[in-house]
Amino acid sequence: QVQLVESGGGLVQAGGSLKLSCAASGRTFTFSNYAMGWFHQAPGKEREFVAAISWSGGSTEYADSVKGRFTISRGNAKNTVYLQMDSLKPEDTAVYYCAARGVGSGTTYYTSKGSYDYWGQGTQVTVSS
Repeated sequence: QVQLVESGGGLVQAGGSLKLSCAASGRTFTFSNYAMGWFHQAPGKEREFVAAISWSGGSTEYADSVKGRFTISRGNAKNTVYLQMDSLKPEDTAVYYCAARGVGSGTTYYTSKGSYDYWGQGTQVTVSS
């Protein structure tokens, strides 16, 4: 079993920045064997893909709406994945979730929420105009 705990959410003005963290743990869990992703869900909407990273960190992918503004990274020694969010917009307001999936390739990442095995509880990000 894998536990994911997000942190770093909050209230920020448009144009500001936030950095989300997701700490992973588990009794037999090896973080470097997992591809990681970030998704967000606004009220009344589906959970949507934001960013993904391979277990090696060498491959990343972003939703078009966040390209050039958000950066996903990971620290395998700290069992943590990060989402640096810059130039935030009111439409970025949502609950942000991290997700994990066990993989065998260092270059594999996933953009579909159905591809992930484990999810965190989410952290709220609110961007005021």
